[in-house]
Amino acid sequence: MDQKDIKYYFLGIGGIGMSSLAKYLFDSGHQVMGYDKKQSIITDKLIASGIPIIFEDNIELIPYNYKKDNTKVVYTPAIPGNHLQYNYFVENGYSVKKRAFLLGEITKNSIVFAIAGTHGKTTTASFLSHLFESANLKFTAFIGGVLNSKNSNLINKGDKFTIVEADEYDRSFLHLSPDYGCITAMDADHLDVYGDYNEMEKAYAEFSKKITQKLIVASGLKLDGFTYSVNENANYYASNINIDKKGYYFDFNTPERTFKNIYLSVMGEHNLSNAICALSLMDSAGLNIEEALPSLANFAGVSRRMEVFNYKGKILIDDYAHHPKEIEAVLKAVKSFFKEKTNKVIFQPHLYSRTRDFMEDFAKILSQFDEVELMEIYPARELPINGVNSKALLNKITNPNKKIISSQNFLSSIEDSMAELIVVLGAGDISENIQDLKKVQLNEI
Repeated sequence: MDQKDIKYYFLGIGGIGMSSLAKYLFDSGHQVMGYDKKQSIITDKLIASGIPIIFEDNIELIPYNYKKDNTKVVYTPAIPGNHLQYNYFVENGYSVKKRAFLLGEITKNSIVFAIAGTHGKTTTASFLSHLFESANLKFTAFIGGVLNSKNSNLINKGDKFTIVEADEYDRSFLHLSPDYGCITAMDADHLDVYGDYNEMEKAYAEFSKKITQKLIVASGLKLDGFTYSVNENANYYASNINIDKKGYYFDFNTPERTFKNIYLSVMGEHNLSNAICALSLMDSAGLNIEEALPSLANFAGVSRRMEVFNYKGKILIDDYAHHPKEIEAVLKAVKSFFKEKTNKVIFQPHLYSRTRDFMEDFAKILSQFDEVELMEIYPARELPINGVNSKALLNKITNPNKKIISSQNFLSSIEDSMAELIVVLGAGDISENIQDLKKVQLNEI
């Protein structure tokens, strides 16, 4: 069978990682369709591009021409075990593989740059893509977020290089065979999968051994590789850092030379660190970074990654942060760039297991905002855990200016607030609330 005759059926096609693969295969000439449980901005875009999507878990809706001998089924771990279409494909002998396996297949014939780490994968991959494009390299990038400059999570400008995010969830990154890789952080997460931190650490160590050329690691991680850091000595590091209104001026130091007075148009020291990681990866591969460096001044950012807007006289920050360390990084940026502004955080916890595992850490960092508002936990793939809810988290927050709000009063909570700056955080469907808000009246500051 001609490879172009292979059809692809995606279970969970509306996911940020699944959708970029579906679009890539569709653009490559394959027939592609899929299922998702609900309509979204992502599914709307896929449908508009010509990819059919089913929103009902019904095997009778699977087209007759999607047969087991001509169809590959791709699924996300978010698909439950009792899913009717999933079980139909398995029981009838279809090729059924996880997204990570397909990503490994697609990228095996190119030079792969894989971005791993508990935090910063999407922003680092986006920086690297921006640098590659500025250097006119032939590459494809599968991004775990929507690049504002492209309004897309896929860049397809050739097949010599591929940029991917190496997801640690469910050990998915072990399906990849990267040439170059980086690890941005190894904070405990996904303990529902790993059980404990030691098991997660072992998975990262196994991933690091799969890198065939060079590995870049954040300074302080217990892994062999070239190190990078912000404001401290490492193989690659930023120095002479000065905060500007919307970003940073800094020098970038490599093992061979120093590039002076670079401007990065993104707020947050964690984002500066992500930029240093991307530059380090590019340099370690022997690629010319000098001509790409000026492009950091016009990096347009990634949707829901430290996006800063003006809404009816208030400053609004929208971020995907859903781990205590990520919230801490956002708060640090708020205090660096907006230290005179009164602030409020609206946070939607993501997953019952994560809320349980980091309840104390969440409470500690959230208490440091001037006001705290929580939405109910977004469960994603999980069933409720007894005693784990937003009220339990609220009770542990020591700041007395705290309450729980619903999605119905999300907008009024922002409009009626006396806070000068409002931070919206979470990886769940709070993103829909904030997207609706952006349609109302948002202007970048």
